[in-house]
Formats: sequence, structure tokens, C-alpha cells
Amino acid sequence: MLLSDVLHWADLGLQPGFHIGPLLIHYYALAYVLGVLIGFWHLTRMVRSPGSPMTEEQAGDLVFWCILGIILGGRLGYATFYEASLWTSVDLVKVWQGGMSFHGGLIGVLVALAVFVRRQRLSMLRVLDYVAVNVPFGMMLGRIANFINGELWGKPSTVPWAMVFPGAGDQPRHPSQLYEAALEGAALIVVMLLFFWRTQARWRPGLLAGVFAVGIGVARFIVEFFREPDAQLAAFAARTGLHMGQWLTLPLIAIGVFLIVRARRRPALPRADGDDVVVGGGSSNNAGDGGEHRTGSRS
Repeated sequence: MLLSDVLHWADLGLQPGFHIGPLLIHYYALAYVLGVLIGFWHLTRMVRSPGSPMTEEQAGDLVFWCILGIILGGRLGYATFYEASLWTSVDLVKVWQGGMSFHGGLIGVLVALAVFVRRQRLSMLRVLDYVAVNVPFGMMLGRIANFINGELWGKPSTVPWAMVFPGAGDQPRHPSQLYEAALEGAALIVVMLLFFWRTQARWRPGLLAGVFAVGIGVARFIVEFFREPDAQLAAFAARTGLHMGQWLTLPLIAIGVFLIVRARRRPALPRADGDDVVVGGGSSNNAGDGGEHRTGSRS
């Protein structure tokens, strides 16, 4: 490959944000906001369809709890798994500068969901199914924002679309951020939407969550082979043979397989008579995975 043929990220003219008057809007932060808004919009459509474990009002409250889980879990997870020095620095609270862990965000969301479903007396698995369908929206936008910021680049490569990233030397590298946006985001969006809208998966508690866990785990495991490990964890990757992100996906994949097998072995939830009936939550009648009652809401 001739030097003149090499793509340079700097030539794309990308900036980490844009100004609205004196206010600087970071694409990284905007990605989270748009991800939540799109996810909430789709969640409201989901809860209006037959089989919902919660009402529209509860869905709105759920989004607030999920935002807390994403921000706190994602940032604390990044400090725990990837950059321990943040624990002793004021930079720990500077979320807008980047540095969020998917696995930490996932743990944070699970904790937030546990609190939410306990307060609302809903089924954890069924609510988790509905949340899982919407997570890939934010994943895709977040990875695109990583590319726009010119961060989290891939390993050196000679593929035609490899490019030189600022701060990564003169070697062309895989744009692994876009690989992640495609696999963890776009591909998983298609899979989750098809499972929810075109199959009976919503009637089997834990199935959608399991498909998401396996999908995101496999996608992340594959992309890590093209991604440069974090500088502070390069020695760990060389010593163990896998990146930290890959090790963290293994239990996620195992949990996903368990949820899928469990959901398939148990009988599906009984469906209400009439497509205009939505199965809701929030009642003391809720019990286990399938404790719901009819709300009479229309789709």
C-alpha cells in the first residue's frame, strides 16, 4: 500500500463536538442522550403491544432508573476494569470526556432494575427482556461517537479501509469502532427487533435477555481481535492471551445460554384473548416470571 493511499482519520474533518452558541455539545454525550430517547420511544411502542409486563407510566419511570445505572455503573466499571487511577482523581466524574465500560453499565442497569422491579412488584426477567431489546440503539450510537472522537482504535492492518488515527502512530489501523457499531449495534438491533416483533419470544421470560447477552457477548469477543487493547492493559492481554473485554464477555455468554435454555424448557406464558389487551404489571398479583394482570390498555 502506497503512503498516498493510506486513509487518515484527520482528513475526515471530524470534531469531538459542536457549538450551539457558547455551549459545546460533545458527540459522546449526545450519543447517550439519543440512545436513551430512541430506546424510550421504542419501549413505549412495546408496552402498548400485547404481553407487556408494565404500563406506559412504569416504562417512563424505568428509563430514569436505567439512566442512573448506565452512568454510574458505566463509569465506575471503567475505573474498576480499565483505569484504576480514576478512583483517586476528580476525573472520575468527568463522564463527558469518555471512558465508560459496557460491562459496568450492564451491572449498573441490573442493580437499577432490581430496585425498580422490587418497588413496582414486577417480574425482573420480563422487564429485563423489554430493556434488552432497546440497549443496542445506544451501543451503536456510542461506538459511532468513539469513531468521531478518534479513540479506541484497532490494531495495525493493511486492509483497504485501515486508517491512521491521531495518537496511534503512523501505522494504518482497523477502524474497530465501526466494527463494534455494526455488530454490537446495527446487527443486534435487527436480531432483537425480529425476535420481539416477529416471534413469540416475549411470552417466554428471559429469552430476549438471553439472546441479547449471547449476541452482545459474541460480537464483543470477535471485535476484540481487531481492537487495540487499552494501553494500561496491554501486558494483561499479552500474558493471558485475551483482552480484558473478552474475558468479561465469557460469563455474559454463559448467562445468556442459561437464560435461553431455561426459557425454552419452561412453558410459554398464557396469552390474553384479543389482540387489543395488554398484560400489565404493578399489581400484588404478580408472582415469579409470569405474574401479570390485565390492564385493559389498547395498543
